[in-house]
Amino acid sequence: MSYINAKAVLPKEIIEEIQKYVNGVNLYIPKVSKVKNTCSSYKLELQRRNQEIYKLFLQGEKVSELAIKYYLSDKSIYRILSEMKKK
Repeated sequence: MSYINAKAVLPKEIIEEIQKYVNGVNLYIPKVSKVKNTCSSYKLELQRRNQEIYKLFLQGEKVSELAIKYYLSDKSIYRILSEMKKK
């Protein structure tokens, strides 16, 4: 990991504000991660899929048919159905 002098990249006002909290120490500022957005969109996609599976099950589709349709095991379908019943 390389270090950059804050004076080279930050305005004086921001440096002075940071110095109120930590003065003269090395400070790590993490990168903003795009993974969080990806994770939340992935979770939303799974939630929609699971709702669809539950809806189809309530309409009479069999667990084995749902497993084939969604490329999941019967056990996974039962788990999803159980979770959706709780909501």
